[in-house]
Amino acid sequence: MLSSIHPLGERARQNRWALTVTAFTVGAVVSGALLGLGLGALGSLVAPAEGAVLLLATAIGAFTAGALDVTGVKVPGPSRQVNETWIGVFRGWVYGGGFGLQLGLGLATYVVTWGVYAAYIAAFATVSPVQGALVGATFGVGRSLSLWLAGYVDRPSRLTGFNRSLTYAGPVIRKSSAVVFAALGLGLIVGVVL
Repeated sequence: MLSSIHPLGERARQNRWALTVTAFTVGAVVSGALLGLGLGALGSLVAPAEGAVLLLATAIGAFTAGALDVTGVKVPGPSRQVNETWIGVFRGWVYGGGFGLQLGLGLATYVVTWGVYAAYIAAFATVSPVQGALVGATFGVGRSLSLWLAGYVDRPSRLTGFNRSLTYAGPVIRKSSAVVFAALGLGLIVGVVL
């Protein structure tokens, strides 16, 4: 899907790339925030209000997510991607927003990292609808950042180079983010325990 939404392709479809990507970002932030709000509200109803316990739960979630990603344990979740036929049927802002709404939820499409579940734990552990919404909105922003990277793709040679860069960078980014998740979680665990 990322390789389908770039300025060159949007111009060929007579859409404005910035509008499509903005709609995607808004959709991802809104759906992430709404999910986070719900998880934070649920957390406020069932979780203890002890801050150290909640921080420890979040830390364990982050460490576990990173460790599972580093070791290559398959992530459970749906095995579907967004419906790319929308690209030929709807205006850019419609499919951009629709794709963003799905990806901002995290589990509506193919899940590639355990970090999605760590984000859910973090939103729940805030025990606050507002703070949960902030966690979810941040997740949505993260899901949309990759589309903004394609902003310079205005001719076929740049598209080829961009796709090649994504292919090479993907495994490095996945492993790096997994290590960061695990290190962050471990650091929080040590901080809470000590």
